[in-house]
Amino acid sequence: MTALLIRLFIKTPEDIKNPYIRQKYGLLGSFVGIGCNIFLFISKLLIGILSSSVSIMADAVNNLSDAASSIVTLIGFKLSAKPADEDHPFGHARVEYIAGLVVSFIIIFLGLQLGLSSVRKIFSPEPIQVSTWTIVVLVLSIGVKLWMSFFNRHLGTAINSSTLKATATDSLNDVLATSSILVSLGIFYFTSLNLDGFIGFLVACFIIYSGINIIRETINPLLGEAPTLELVEQIQNKLLSYEGILGIHDLMVHNYGPNRCFASVHAEVSASENILVSHDLIDSIERDFMIDLSIHLVIHLDPIIKDDALSNSLHELVNTCISEIDPLLSIHDFRAVQGVTHTNLIFDVSVPHHLKTSDKELAYLIDTRIKKYDGTFHCVITVDRSYLSTTINTTK
Repeated sequence: MTALLIRLFIKTPEDIKNPYIRQKYGLLGSFVGIGCNIFLFISKLLIGILSSSVSIMADAVNNLSDAASSIVTLIGFKLSAKPADEDHPFGHARVEYIAGLVVSFIIIFLGLQLGLSSVRKIFSPEPIQVSTWTIVVLVLSIGVKLWMSFFNRHLGTAINSSTLKATATDSLNDVLATSSILVSLGIFYFTSLNLDGFIGFLVACFIIYSGINIIRETINPLLGEAPTLELVEQIQNKLLSYEGILGIHDLMVHNYGPNRCFASVHAEVSASENILVSHDLIDSIERDFMIDLSIHLVIHLDPIIKDDALSNSLHELVNTCISEIDPLLSIHDFRAVQGVTHTNLIFDVSVPHHLKTSDKELAYLIDTRIKKYDGTFHCVITVDRSYLSTTINTTK
């Protein structure tokens, strides 16, 4: 069924890097969500009223909130596909995250309302009318929601959409909620034990919990979360695969929405190489990243001296000193400037997130250790705090 809908609605489903195709995936998920949830809402609301079951009516309202969420998702995908303009030069793809945030607030609000209704039903229980149609509607709802979970998970994975993945999780929560209602009706039918208010309260908790989870998943990219380890390693390995690139550092990755990734990095090349040759290499790499990974990459070229014995030995000395402080510290942009009375060692040191030492204290620790080897060494240190959540291997 899922493959059939994709083939009917999307002519070239494999071209997911195309913003238009991505939008089609989002619209398909939204339309299916709206149709299925409105059908389930009407069915459960009628059954809930006829059976006087607050838990079924709570589940019905939950489906209505899912329909509203699909409408917000629909709007979000439409707006996120808008091209860049003067006010938004990086595009509108982050609107999809905002849509997910709005969905979460709707879900939490309805969950709180249903929780209050269920608490009142706990203290003032009413008899439940269990019929064949009640069971049929609930079993049908479980089947539909189970399929919707797989459907949205498939679409969300295909286009890497946090909104669709959140919808898939919400559908799976609905399966558990409806199943618990079905069990409570069975208990009431055979034992006359009325758990309707309690089950309704549990359903409300499910709704609130799913809303909070969606907030977590959508607010992080809006705040500017670190890139994934997989993406960092992919960028690193690809850069270091080019002949002429000796090392990289200061990698920064900015996410402006799905398929809207911008990055910058410093790439080390040999200072003895012709500058025009190195510049041509950098241009080629930037084009390759755009074509192969859809990443808008800007590379700063750093020429380094590799064939000077004194510079290399001093570089190794500094590496030894900083590794004694923390093995994950690394240096780049190293230069040694010899004077009459002293030698300046100029370099940047990259600091991992776990090291809480202040920049001033760290520079002092490094300078002190290096002076133990030779008191004429004077360090000029620039401390770099990483914008990544992990430490990368910066050299070949």
